[in-house]
Amino acid sequence: MNYTEAVLSNIDKLVGTLKPERELIEVLKRKFTKKEFKIFTAFESGLTVEEIQDDIKDDEDRINEIYQAAIKKLNQEKIKKELIERD
Repeated sequence: MNYTEAVLSNIDKLVGTLKPERELIEVLKRKFTKKEFKIFTAFESGLTVEEIQDDIKDDEDRINEIYQAAIKKLNQEKIKKELIERD
């Protein structure tokens, strides 16, 4: 999975260049809950909700709710600032 593409496809507006892949993963792990990170990664890797349900053991509505919460977090200004490179 390419975290750079996943982040870029889910952020509404980003000013600056994203950090390298390894640093992006660290920021996401720090800012997301374990479940948010796991579900975000699973969705962005192309898994279906049914496949995620087998792993997470939650219902479809809850999985979608957690994914939407992760996307909402990604779009918070304080998190976006941590995702971009500093000059």
